[in-house]
Amino acid sequence: MRLTKATDLALRIAMRLAVLGEESAPTTREVADAVAAPYSHAAKVVTRLQHLGVVEARRGRGGGLALTPTGRASSLGWITRELEGVGDVVGCEDDPPCPLRAACRLRTALRTAQDAFYATLDPITIEDLATAPTRTVLLGLSPHVG
Repeated sequence: MRLTKATDLALRIAMRLAVLGEESAPTTREVADAVAAPYSHAAKVVTRLQHLGVVEARRGRGGGLALTPTGRASSLGWITRELEGVGDVVGCEDDPPCPLRAACRLRTALRTAQDAFYATLDPITIEDLATAPTRTVLLGLSPHVG
């Protein structure tokens, strides 16, 4: 299974915000630069994270981004499911539909593997991802606002 670029970026942004103190509220552009992502992509991802309640974004002077308490405690599995959607790994019902779909065992095997993938991510939180040694790297990505 391969995550979309948007999910990868969302997780990197959340990890970056997890290491910054609450007094530091970087802009979307600053976070995008720190995680080596285009601003336009980061802005879309931040909006999605806001809708999930993972990130708070404040506009104007003194504004910026912050990881919410919910975001810190959020399961990596939950965030990934929300961002990726939980659908079939293969397109059995695409147009044209797969001729094996009526008696195929592949879809079941892939669904089992996908469930195991998410189950492995479920106990891990964003806060867990932002601990040492990753914390040091995240803090060194660019000077944080403070």
